[in-house]
Amino acid sequence: MFGKFFGKGGKSPAGSSLPVVRNVTIGRTVVLDPLCWRRFGAATNFQLDRDTLSITAQGVVALDDGAFVHRFYTDDHIMFQAVSDDREGQLANDFTLFAPWSSEYTGGGHEQGAWADRLRAPTFKPADLPVYRRFWFGEESPDQAPVTFWEDVFDDREAKAPYARLYQSSMLFHRELPDEGRELLLAITLEPERGERTHEIMIGLPLSVGEFNA
Repeated sequence: MFGKFFGKGGKSPAGSSLPVVRNVTIGRTVVLDPLCWRRFGAATNFQLDRDTLSITAQGVVALDDGAFVHRFYTDDHIMFQAVSDDREGQLANDFTLFAPWSSEYTGGGHEQGAWADRLRAPTFKPADLPVYRRFWFGEESPDQAPVTFWEDVFDDREAKAPYARLYQSSMLFHRELPDEGRELLLAITLEPERGERTHEIMIGLPLSVGEFNA
């Protein structure tokens, strides 16, 4: 998914080295407990054919509220994500695992407007998936602006500038699974600094700290 957007974008204003979060960074592996998705069987749309992720790219997002999102990618675009109150990731306390579901180049006009409306709605229903309810901000408001940010993506642990910069407008949705489980849907308008805009859908599951190690 994200691979086709990693064109040579502009440089990030920050030139600091990449964080290592829970021992995860480029060139290392994340070992997962496969029960985190296999225990749901056919009830979940999240599927992964292995329990080890080889990390080949890393993204850093600085949110407006001062928190940071750390993203770690495999060659086939599985995304391990950690949210932390600090850039170094020492305070990371929220972990998720996402797999790409769909990726479409966008048209203009009506098509883009319809997608933008879907990101703002309290529920999200792809053609080939069930209904998901808005997770961020709750469902009380019938209209909620998506979260927007730049992600700096690196493919070298020693790099001082990102390999790509991606502007994103995204909203997180969810649905309940058996045994108090939760499945996540991340809907994204992805706009590379140099490249074409796309609409992305990723399916994910939350992870506890005991369900992975690196």
